[in-house]
Amino acid sequence: MSKRGGFPGGMGGFGGMNIGNLMKQAKKMQSDMEKSQAELADKEFEASAGGGAVNVKVSGTKEIKEIKIKPEVVDPDDVEMLEDLILTSVNEALRQVDSAQAEQLGKFNIPGLM
Repeated sequence: MSKRGGFPGGMGGFGGMNIGNLMKQAKKMQSDMEKSQAELADKEFEASAGGGAVNVKVSGTKEIKEIKIKPEVVDPDDVEMLEDLILTSVNEALRQVDSAQAEQLGKFNIPGLM
């Protein structure tokens, strides 16, 4: 029986993996993720509803940047329609951001991240 420390079979603690290389890869992945997140934050996503009656722009950080409403869609007797068009546009723009995030950050394949 060996009196030396470590794991049986001479595996070196991580199946023979060099901890220095592992740390270097983790730092590179973190840097790449931060760069991807910054690129995504700089993008704008746009969606419209009602044939362009309502148009919404959202940043990659899900901040609403702009809402444009064509004057002809504003009907005081049908406020609910305008509300629905705004909700539809905002939700579609946010779905676009979610999709871009999944595509951009999904390549890192880290369990529990997405």
